[in-house]
Amino acid sequence: MSSSRSGNDHHNPIFASGGAKRPRVESGNKVTVVLGAQWGDEGKGKVVDLLATESDIVCRCQGGNNAGHTVVVEGTEYDFHLLPSGIINTKCVSLIGNGVVVHLPGLFEEIDKNEKKGLKGWEKRLVISDRAHIVFDFHQAVDGMQEVQRQAQEGKNIGTTKKGIGPTYSCKASRTGLRICDLLADFKEFSTKFKNLAQQYQSMYPALKVDVEGELKKLKDYAERIRPMVRDGIYFMYDAIHGPQKKILVEGANAALLDIDFGTYPFVTSSNCTVGGVCTGLGIPPANIGDVYGVSKAYTTRVGIGAFPTEQLNSVGELLQTRGHEVGVTTGRKRRCGWLDLVILRYAHMINGFTAIALTKLDILDVLDEIKVGIAYKLNGKRIPHFPANMEVLHKVEVEYETLPGWKTDTSAARKWNDLPPKAQNYIRFVENHIGVPKKTKNLLFNGTRAVMGRIWKVDAEGKCADVDNQGAVTPASQQLLKGQTLIGMDGKLKKTKAVSGSVTAPSACAVCQRSSGVRTACSQCDRPACPTCTQQCSSCSSPCCSVCTIT
Repeated sequence: MSSSRSGNDHHNPIFASGGAKRPRVESGNKVTVVLGAQWGDEGKGKVVDLLATESDIVCRCQGGNNAGHTVVVEGTEYDFHLLPSGIINTKCVSLIGNGVVVHLPGLFEEIDKNEKKGLKGWEKRLVISDRAHIVFDFHQAVDGMQEVQRQAQEGKNIGTTKKGIGPTYSCKASRTGLRICDLLADFKEFSTKFKNLAQQYQSMYPALKVDVEGELKKLKDYAERIRPMVRDGIYFMYDAIHGPQKKILVEGANAALLDIDFGTYPFVTSSNCTVGGVCTGLGIPPANIGDVYGVSKAYTTRVGIGAFPTEQLNSVGELLQTRGHEVGVTTGRKRRCGWLDLVILRYAHMINGFTAIALTKLDILDVLDEIKVGIAYKLNGKRIPHFPANMEVLHKVEVEYETLPGWKTDTSAARKWNDLPPKAQNYIRFVENHIGVPKKTKNLLFNGTRAVMGRIWKVDAEGKCADVDNQGAVTPASQQLLKGQTLIGMDGKLKKTKAVSGSVTAPSACAVCQRSSGVRTACSQCDRPACPTCTQQCSSCSSPCCSVCTIT
């Protein structure tokens, strides 16, 4: 019987659901995404840590333990490579999604180190997708061998972390990889596949030594340790999105310019670390992507080799490296440093559609007399209108700089926008205007240690600002009142993000005068209810504002 449909069949409800129209399905909860906008090491972990304090679920969607995030809580420094940073939050579930590649020995080594620093109860808060691929020890060995081969054949290598990420994703693409679900199923069948995979690699790399029986014994032990944590990640995320209201945060690893498709290929990682990787790495629809925060330093750094147009191989680069303590968390390698490159930030924004920019480490620039910003590339004396795909071309480009005056003032004590020197404010405006973040979300995230503000500001239940020190410490009484991370706009006013403000039942009375009638407006600055008498409008954008948060 023919199953072909006529051109008008899509209008026929019979083809929808047995003769009845499908009920409209709401999109459900949105996920907030934090992504790197440069070559990594932008401070994503600090931003995620701030947002995670108010999140119900924090997810990793791609990469492996080649990423490194440092989080400071009450003076204790935790280093995360595979675990989501949200694991610190005792009220938050942390998900390792299907797009992540998991090295089980590395995972438990990371857990053991952080347990000694005070991490507790993690096993009840960690969920691992059964579709995540496994990184084996021989993947890591092969990763190192491939780097040696590249160096010998081409005179240069990629500069990988040698964590086996590339070989594991290669196995995934060639359909020979093994997943968590395979490990937890019939172990005899898993063992056969593991031996075959090891033999394939040994045939390609005769010097590769694999203790097959020893590895299988360890893997069997790991299987029982992770079994209680493994879930079907797709259904877990579906239930999270379509169930009761939850605040879901996605922690991107690596960064836009390291993306396998959009980065400076071949000097990239092996996964999609742009916004598309969130959908494929967690199994969620694009309609459920909410705010996308692009994290960028106030200058540029890169680890490893590859084109870096604004790199400064001079005293400026050394100053940025020294003042910024630019050493990789995962590799321990010194980072290459240079001026801020707005070409790559605009390019990253084109791909990801950032709704806000998190600008970090502005205070590193405090001592400079003048600051250069790369605004365009030239080739053969002519501006090129795009970011080059070919790395040979990128190596040849000449950067066109805009020189801005330095502010020569310590910004670490700044507590609000107006506390920043005018020249620092101009620098931030210049950056934002050139990136092209939409005006309706014209905000910069002022976040933790050595960031734009050098202080973390949050809004308490009474609409007052609570100051959290540079070590992330906050008094327990204040902690209970905090509503979430804030964005600070160009008007210098605190604005709560949708990502963390959640669904808070509004009081029936005006927060300013306590009148219970005529309350129809929420302040755009502090999100509290306000009556018409206590509300005014911004002259430039017409946003409502309560009298406590007077717009200047």
